[in-house]
Amino acid sequence: MDNYKTYVASFAKDKDPLIVEMEQFAKEHHVPIMDSDGIDLFISLLRIQNPERILEIGSAIGYSAIRIAGALPKASIVTIEKDTGRYLKAVEFINKGGYTDRLSIVEADALLTDSDKVFSKTYDALFIDAAKGQYKRFFEKYAPIVNTGGVIYCDNMFMHGIVLHGDKDIPRRNRTMIRNLKEFTEWVMTNPGYETSLLPVGDGLLIAVKK
Repeated sequence: MDNYKTYVASFAKDKDPLIVEMEQFAKEHHVPIMDSDGIDLFISLLRIQNPERILEIGSAIGYSAIRIAGALPKASIVTIEKDTGRYLKAVEFINKGGYTDRLSIVEADALLTDSDKVFSKTYDALFIDAAKGQYKRFFEKYAPIVNTGGVIYCDNMFMHGIVLHGDKDIPRRNRTMIRNLKEFTEWVMTNPGYETSLLPVGDGLLIAVKK
């Protein structure tokens, strides 16, 4: 497998210096961002879908949103982040990249906000990458503003393999979160309103197409 990855990597283009800077910042400050396999697949799927409007729950420092904006030059993106420090860093990176015309960031708790900046429109794609134990609540709150035929993407469905463990093998502080994530996975995979797939790429990417 490593040989295949090396072969594929040999075709990779040089990264935008802004992306390199963001990846380095995330590493130095322990900010979770999508790993390279996961975000490459995610962006490829978005290119195929070609959504006009995208909503992201969980901006962090704006890494995913900026990667999406760079890959889909005709898409507009709204992203939500509740941590003030990360929000301000995301604003800095968005401004630096020149994406302010298409990428709007909202500082808010995604579970509490009713901001017009978010709810005044509908979306072709929704990306959930925030508190893993709250995925079902995020899904239920924001799925109604996803258009029929739109796609909901959820990252970190495997939580670095922890979902494969039983409760006794999971640190106590993480048990509720992992239990909620497992329950959400079962709920959405069997939800008749969506065609859902769970892909073993990156840290697990769930894709739910709204019927």
